[in-house]
Amino acid sequence: MLTEYIQTAMKQAHYEILLDDDTYYGDIPGFDGAYANTNTLEACRDELEEVLEEWILLRLSWDLPLPAPPLR
Repeated sequence: MLTEYIQTAMKQAHYEILLDDDTYYGDIPGFDGAYANTNTLEACRDELEEVLEEWILLRLSWDLPLPAPPLR
């Protein structure tokens, strides 16, 4: 269930190239504070997924609600 939640959230991710340093930035709407910034798109996706996992675990440990499951 958690894996499906993460995979669905990752499908909503937004990526862009930052022109000032040519790095890739990624975030997921509705998951405030979960973002990544790296040198390649693939690395950005990997880092964003790791950040999202940690973001979810932190919120759960603090007994904070998670966003509604993202739309598929």
